[in-house]
Amino acid sequence: MNSDQLAVGTASASPKPEAAPTLRIRALMLGDRINASGLEIGTLVSSSPAAFRVHAGLAVVFRYGVVVLIGLLPSKEKVLIDGLKPRVVGELSPYEEEIAQAQLCKDETAEVIQPGGPICLAKFSDDRLLIVADALAKSTSLARDERRVAAVFDVIEPFARELAEHGRTPRRRKGILQLIGNALLVQQRVAGRVAIAEKPDVLWEKPELDRLYSRLEDEYELKERLDTLERKLTAVSETANALADIIDTQRSLRLEIAVVVLIVIEVAIGCFQILSGTH
Repeated sequence: MNSDQLAVGTASASPKPEAAPTLRIRALMLGDRINASGLEIGTLVSSSPAAFRVHAGLAVVFRYGVVVLIGLLPSKEKVLIDGLKPRVVGELSPYEEEIAQAQLCKDETAEVIQPGGPICLAKFSDDRLLIVADALAKSTSLARDERRVAAVFDVIEPFARELAEHGRTPRRRKGILQLIGNALLVQQRVAGRVAIAEKPDVLWEKPELDRLYSRLEDEYELKERLDTLERKLTAVSETANALADIIDTQRSLRLEIAVVVLIVIEVAIGCFQILSGTH
């Protein structure tokens, strides 16, 4: 893509005419999935992920529910998002969102991501913008999953505390099963649909951009966050399974006691009838 085709702005922080051109990049997680099959919102740039040149910018649609909008005006973003809504499965409210700035730098050796600052790119080419979109989309998806797992921890903590302090477990087996289900859903999403650990397809054709992607991985701490999330998911699953096993054991014990009591009652009735018949 020619950089002239993208909407670029001048950095507002500096009125100097030599200020580097910038692009606004906005990643939005609209829902659990986006069906991009047959989608036509502009000139096709890439099929995996589905990327289109829209107006003066770029829209990248990821099947795991994230759309990344690059160089688009807010009014154009709203129109595009509204058009995608019918294709969204499990729509979120509110949307998960991350915003970044891309800035032109002098050459490829200067392509760095300053902490909290803009992403410096040698040029606003399709390949580079797709790599940035991939990293930002994964970061946005991770943020959503981290929030979900934190919510599950908030539910599990009172269960574990009650067990530790009073030796009692919650009676609601349904709630425990829901916790296990939530953990499994996040695991399936992270491992299968989002594939955080996998590199974008564009690197197969442009391996020279691997360094740029590695820098983006480091900036957004994708690997570290994924490892932390997987450890938490393991802890959630193990805790929920342990609580479910304890509840099952207690129910089995109560059932055995009930059977013993019924047997004792039956024996007592039989003895009473025998004794009554002898008199």
